[in-house]
Amino acid sequence: MDARLNYRTSPIAGKVLKHFMAMGKAFKELPVPASTRELVALRVSQINGCAVCVDMHVKDAAAAGETAPRLNLVAVWREATVFTEAERAALALAEQGTRVADAAGGVSDEVWANAARHYDEEQLTALVIMVSFMNSVNRLNVITRQPAGDYVPGQFH
Repeated sequence: MDARLNYRTSPIAGKVLKHFMAMGKAFKELPVPASTRELVALRVSQINGCAVCVDMHVKDAAAAGETAPRLNLVAVWREATVFTEAERAALALAEQGTRVADAAGGVSDEVWANAARHYDEEQLTALVIMVSFMNSVNRLNVITRQPAGDYVPGQFH
């Protein structure tokens, strides 16, 4: 599969995407556990069908010590017993924050309150920014059909 656009050779992409890359790098400093950050990024990417981001976040999570059973169960996290209550709250927030068009009200009060039980205001801010960022990056990649499979852990950060 060939990408519709080559972001690496485009002058416009070079100007804009360097800011996306810097933002992605900054996520490592957010006050949310690294495993939760990767699980959220993976789930948002799965929902959006972003193969290159799924590839990246599975590999980065595995390189950081995440287990295969947990990575394999992210897509069905509601029925899986391997996630903490805090991770489940973050995954629910990520799903509703991604599927805003499917849920007329966006993120429900119940999902927000559950997330707020597990994360303080700074962590919630970080999660909201991460979900929004991942949705944006997913769209950049899905629209242009960026191929997956060649990512090396840590390649962009």
